[in-house]
Amino acid sequence: MPAGSTPKRERQYEHIKDSQKERGASDRRAKEIASRTVNKERARSGESGQASKTSTQDKKSAYRRGGERSHQGAQGPTKDQLYQEARKKNIGGRSSMNKDELRKALGR
Repeated sequence: MPAGSTPKRERQYEHIKDSQKERGASDRRAKEIASRTVNKERARSGESGQASKTSTQDKKSAYRRGGERSHQGAQGPTKDQLYQEARKKNIGGRSSMNKDELRKALGR
């Protein structure tokens, strides 16, 4: 935790870190997730000296968003990821579909 953190942020950090450990994250990864989440919350509430635009203008807080943006880089999920999802949902004709067709068949 950064110097000058409030007791509330300290508790929040410990709670997130413990939750991540319970989910099976390594100690290092749990600390990283906790510190990133707390730092973003600090930025959103004006407690930090510097803040990125995404930290201050994002509509949802990190813990509410909960992985919503996972696998959505510049182009979204790969064709293989879409194919595997279509396979799990038993979508017929998936082997001959291209990425856009897979995306439409999955309702994305």
